[in-house]
Amino acid sequence: MSVLVWITEGTWQAAVDAARAHVGADAEITLLYVGGSDIPGAAHGAYAGLLGRGRRERDPGTRLEHLAAASGEQLLAAAAARLGRRCTAVVRTGRVEHEVVAAAERADLLVVARDGDRHHLGPRSLGPATRFVVDHAPCPVLLVWPEAAPDLTSLPPAPHHPRTPPPHHRP
Repeated sequence: MSVLVWITEGTWQAAVDAARAHVGADAEITLLYVGGSDIPGAAHGAYAGLLGRGRRERDPGTRLEHLAAASGEQLLAAAAARLGRRCTAVVRTGRVEHEVVAAAERADLLVVARDGDRHHLGPRSLGPATRFVVDHAPCPVLLVWPEAAPDLTSLPPAPHHPRTPPPHHRP
């Protein structure tokens, strides 16, 4: 069995703990971190467009790319240590949700932690990228709460529909 565990800031511990608890010892586990390209790309564009043509070594986008990669490597190292078993670590860069779905193409299971509203049950408990991944993953998804799930009182009330009388039939 091939298991992909999506590692993100703020929720990676829950995803790793779920993999540790629910995945057999013989599974091949891959820890995935995806660094978004939007912030470094904006910095590259700002430097080129607003500041004119400067020296490449002064481009702040390059520094942001290096910082993101280093952060990803640190998260993956911490995740591997917490997992406590042999695994592969992968860093990808690009549009996060698309990269996760593409990486899940060869997986038998994708482990994802909720990253939205943690105080209420429901669809808002998923951030936009996580919602996309859950909706488009080409494999089964194990979706976990980063902490204890909210109780059932957090469910929204049922919508109120006024009772409509049945249509009148004329003889």
